Amino acid sequence: MRPQPLDFAEFYRRSANECLRTVLASVGDQHTAQELVDEAFARACASWRTVSKHPAPTAWVIRTALNVNISRWRRRRWEISVADPAAGTHPQAAEDPGSPVDPRIMAALMRLPARQRQVVALRLFLDLDTARTAEVLNIAPSTVKAHLARALAALRDVLIPEHQQEIS
Repeated sequence: MRPQPLDFAEFYRRSANECLRTVLASVGDQHTAQELVDEAFARACASWRTVSKHPAPTAWVIRTALNVNISRWRRRRWEISVADPAAGTHPQAAEDPGSPVDPRIMAALMRLPARQRQVVALRLFLDLDTARTAEVLNIAPSTVKAHLARALAALRDVLIPEHQQEIS
């Protein structure tokens, strides 16, 4: 007997928080992450017959949210004034007491390049394996491993005090 397909409402209930946490770790802003995840779930709902058959619908939603973010960035970059000195800076982690990610970790994540943040979010927050992460980000598995290694080294330097690193 074939398993019953997951109903969209149940899928949303089970995966919304996980998707938000993962996208938040990648983009660094609670409000933006929520908008991106909402847009991705709206697209998933509209295409639920197809998305429900995807081997990892949660990863589909996250990838869609990250793609929406890239599209927004591409549109906005032409709107930012060249005279704006802050135009090229990295996103800043907002101090939001209701954030599902620890503020220290979020601040450290925001110091990483975007691709490293995405790899960390998918591998550690969503617990995808290397192959699935590579598929979601459309990069080679070896690239996922390299980004993760660099990201973890950078996070370790920021989050673990120097005297504790010597003990380890």
